[in-house]
Amino acid sequence: MKFRTTLYLFIAFVVLLGFFLLSESIFKKEKKEDKLVDRSGDEVREIILKRGEEKIHFVREGEEDWLIKEPITAAADRYEVNRLADDFASLRVERVVEEIPTDLKKYGLPSQEITLKFKDNSQVKIEIGEENPLDKTLFAKRSDEERVVLLPSYLKSTLEKKLLDFRKKDIFSFATDEVKEIKVEGPQIKWQAEKKEDEWWLTSPIQALAHSSKISNILYSLSSLKAKEFLCEDKKEADLKKYGLQNPQYKITLKLPQKEQEFTIYLTKKNDTLYATSTLSPKIISAEATLVTDLEKKIDELREKEVAVFYTWEVKELHLKKEGLELSLKKNKDNDWLFQPEGQKANNEKVENLIRQLDSLEAESFIDPPFQLKNYGLTNPLAEIKLVVEAGENKTKEITLKIGQRESSPEKVYLQNTRLNYLLVVKSDFLDELPQKKEDWQLQSSSAEKKEKKG
Repeated sequence: MKFRTTLYLFIAFVVLLGFFLLSESIFKKEKKEDKLVDRSGDEVREIILKRGEEKIHFVREGEEDWLIKEPITAAADRYEVNRLADDFASLRVERVVEEIPTDLKKYGLPSQEITLKFKDNSQVKIEIGEENPLDKTLFAKRSDEERVVLLPSYLKSTLEKKLLDFRKKDIFSFATDEVKEIKVEGPQIKWQAEKKEDEWWLTSPIQALAHSSKISNILYSLSSLKAKEFLCEDKKEADLKKYGLQNPQYKITLKLPQKEQEFTIYLTKKNDTLYATSTLSPKIISAEATLVTDLEKKIDELREKEVAVFYTWEVKELHLKKEGLELSLKKNKDNDWLFQPEGQKANNEKVENLIRQLDSLEAESFIDPPFQLKNYGLTNPLAEIKLVVEAGENKTKEITLKIGQRESSPEKVYLQNTRLNYLLVVKSDFLDELPQKKEDWQLQSSSAEKKEKKG
């Protein structure tokens, strides 16, 4: 009897516990997060921010960009304005302070106002008061509601942003991949370069292959140059003179044929500040002077120092000619190197060692025209290496390297890449990887390899 009573009590307890948990779950689902505004930032078309006498008016242009309409007309930083729209279009209430307040002044209301206008022509105005000293939240209310609430403390940093913070600062921005020519003039430098397909070539004062990433870095730095301060909205001659831009230290002219556009950026550095303007902008700005470091690179620093630009795994064929020896090899789909035309397997490690050495080989110095090949042992070169390299889908390119005589220093040798109009002086270490005879690159039996290592 006692056991049955205990069982019934236990079952009743389980049923009550289940009912309690279910009720609590339903209650939580039904309880909705309290919001002062419950819209999406994408719906916002205008924002008006008032702080005392200051008024900043933003208007959306298209779906992505924003324009500042007041107190000036200027492009806005879309990231900053989108954040403002997102923060206030979906505005969480931390706590309700008073449902029917009798004195708004004790909350500092309203010290700021932000009005959001939505694409359905509705609008909402939020009044912001003082900071709650207990937890840094902000007193606030909607203009169409009576209750006073507390808003999250993170909104304070957004509301304290200055007009400059909301402005688009990279006013010289352009599509760097559309630039096909660049001309740079400075106190100690003067050079030009032209882009052909995916390579940059120096055209003045020398004709040489450029280090493409160094040219790209200069273009990126110019395009992303950000204003620290807007010094002039509509420049005049007096303004150019004031900031040293009437006779600027640096002139960078860019050509974008796709847009039929050519413009010049003018820069002058004073102390640690860079002053800048362009032929496309009426503004003068100040900016960080770090860009000047790239602009001051000497011409030799801009040259491509790699003997040939390729990756080891892209090489599909190798042809070698030297006195008394001619070899042709081709890589199959299993990445094995085969002698041609017989198809005999070669020693992969030895072939790849030479290719890797060529991949990483860099010029120690250059010899520019005019010159005579015979003076460098290149009319009858010591060796000639031709590589067939992948260059895109179903495309290949040929790289031919001719090796001349050693320089006065035995550790260096003259080398010619036949696609270049100049010669290179390189370290001669890679010559150790050249075979003296075909057998040097043939596969050997394990016993022969052991014998070779012992020898």
